Amino acid sequence: MTSAVVPAAASRLALLLLDFQYGVLDAVRNSADVLSRAEVALCWARQQRVQVAHVRVAFTEEDFARVPAHNKALRQVVESRRFADGSHEAAIHSRVAPQGRELVVRKTRFGAFSTTELHRLLQELGIDTLVLAGISTSGVVLSTVRDALDRDYEIYVLADSIADHDPQLHDALVERLLPQSVNVIDTGDLPNLAGASHYPTPRDPGILAVGHTDFQDDR
Repeated sequence: MTSAVVPAAASRLALLLLDFQYGVLDAVRNSADVLSRAEVALCWARQQRVQVAHVRVAFTEEDFARVPAHNKALRQVVESRRFADGSHEAAIHSRVAPQGRELVVRKTRFGAFSTTELHRLLQELGIDTLVLAGISTSGVVLSTVRDALDRDYEIYVLADSIADHDPQLHDALVERLLPQSVNVIDTGDLPNLAGASHYPTPRDPGILAVGHTDFQDDR
């Protein structure tokens, strides 16, 4: 059962696509289905002129060096030099690649805000409501939700556009924890949030690429 959807002005909304990178998707069993639904959400946002923000994790050598030895969560990433900036595994998947004036920020921790300028950029655009899709549920999604709540955003999490390497943990978060503090909906509910009853599928010829002028955060 999904949360009730309260219509909002498109100018106040942002779709956050979290860690849809080759190296992240490869680690999740049902990533193909999640990626397909993220494409649908992205098509909705572009048609309705909802701001899109792409969040990716990637490390420079300086970033690796800044991770303290006691950080157990990132120890394996540092030792293996995974998600090095510029590598294939750190790249955003081509099916949800940024275009137009979509924001792109690079992070070096789990959440979307703590090591980026994303909050400032969203505030400058007058955005107060976030729609979240991403991998993983227990990582970037949960961390971003907690941080966004502290920053007083209204939050919608797309339950069918998130996934985790641990299905049982994913289910517990989606069914029990997240609904306590945010709105949990599906991609099919997006037209009720902003837009008409129909929006293009990823293969709809009405979706056209526009000039590429991303805002890039290189922290």
